[in-house]
Amino acid sequence: MNETTAKPAGADASPVIDGPAGRIEAAYDEAEATPRPVLAILCHPLPTEGGTMHNKVVTMAARALRESGVATLRFNFRGVGSSEGRFDDGDGELDDLRAVVAWARARHPDKALWLAGFSFGAWVSLRGAVELGAAALISIAPPVGRSWNFDDIALPTVPWLVIQGDADEIVDAGAVREWVASLPSPPMLVEMPDTSHFFHRKLMDLRGALKNGIRGWLPPPAA
Repeated sequence: MNETTAKPAGADASPVIDGPAGRIEAAYDEAEATPRPVLAILCHPLPTEGGTMHNKVVTMAARALRESGVATLRFNFRGVGSSEGRFDDGDGELDDLRAVVAWARARHPDKALWLAGFSFGAWVSLRGAVELGAAALISIAPPVGRSWNFDDIALPTVPWLVIQGDADEIVDAGAVREWVASLPSPPMLVEMPDTSHFFHRKLMDLRGALKNGIRGWLPPPAA
C-alpha cells in the first residue's frame, strides 16, 4: 500500500537534529487539514528488526494526524538511516526523543506537543511522556509482555489512546488488555479485530481508529 506524504516547503521539511549520539534524521510535515496548534512526534518500531520512520504503520499514523490538522515530526533513532550512533536498547533512544522534543519546542513554541509510537516506539514514547510534558499520547501495539519493562514508568494523566490488533502475532493482545485495565487511570483502548502486528490490510482501519480516537482532543484552530 502506497502512502502519500505531504512535502512541505521550507528548511524544516527534512531537518537534521543534533542528538546525543550525533545527527538525527527527521521528517517534518505540516497539517493537511485546518491547522491546529499541535505538533505530534512519532517514534518507530524496533531498529534491530528493521524499524524506521518510514514504517507503514508510522506513516499511516502520521497521515491520520495531518488529516486531523496536526503537524507531524517523524525521526530515525540512533543507528537507523542517516541517524548516527548505535542501538542502545531503549535508553539512548529515549535520549534521542528528548533531543527531538527540544528541537521541536525551540522551533514551534506555539504548538502543544503530542507523542505517538508504534511497538518499541510506543514503549519509548510512554517512558518519556510525563518527563517531556506531552499533552497527549498515542500508543500503537505497545510491546507489553515482551522484553521491555513497563513497571515503574511514570504514567501520564493526559488524553491517551492505545490501539491494539487482536490477532497480533508479536504482542499479546490479551496482555495489553490486562495491562490497560490494571492502570489507575486507564487510557482509551481500541481493539481492532483480525488485525496483525503490522496492520496488514488494515492500515485504512488504523487511520480511521486514530482519527476517531483523537477527535475530542483537538484544540480549536489557531487564531
